Amino acid sequence: MKNIKKVNIAYIDAANLHKVAQSLEWELDYARFRVWLKDKYNVDKAYIFIGLIPRYTALYTYLSESGFTLVYKEVVYQNGSGTPKGNCDTDLIMKAMEDFYEGRLNRAVLVSSDGDYAPLVKKLQEADAFEVIVSPALTEKCSILLKKLNSKIAYLHDQKTVLQKKIRN
Repeated sequence: MKNIKKVNIAYIDAANLHKVAQSLEWELDYARFRVWLKDKYNVDKAYIFIGLIPRYTALYTYLSESGFTLVYKEVVYQNGSGTPKGNCDTDLIMKAMEDFYEGRLNRAVLVSSDGDYAPLVKKLQEADAFEVIVSPALTEKCSILLKKLNSKIAYLHDQKTVLQKKIRN
């Protein structure tokens, strides 16, 4: 059997990160964020689960060049509003469990404030394969379901000086 190297992996819910980051009143520099994940949590691989919308190819290129591995989800458009919906929750959970059960995962970093991920975090905690929740939301907006797990939670807003996109003149 081939020897598989276990690594720390970040699983990022792009919709949750983007939606919450918009409300922070500062723009997240994804390239800096990728470096921060590596430096702070020794993240070797960072998956970002994102809806595939052709007009955002420049964003996808930027994320890829910043060191993220993009996992695309086909979007559907909601009736009436035409708002795209690319719910990636189950894809993220399946990938994390696949990496865990196939022996590729050392420690997981979850980037989301969504309580739907609580069962995943709990399972990985029980196996001592969970590092931290990185919450894009402010403390009071992070899901109580995640907080109840007594896992370490790092709030992106606390890293504003490091992760904020710098304005170039």
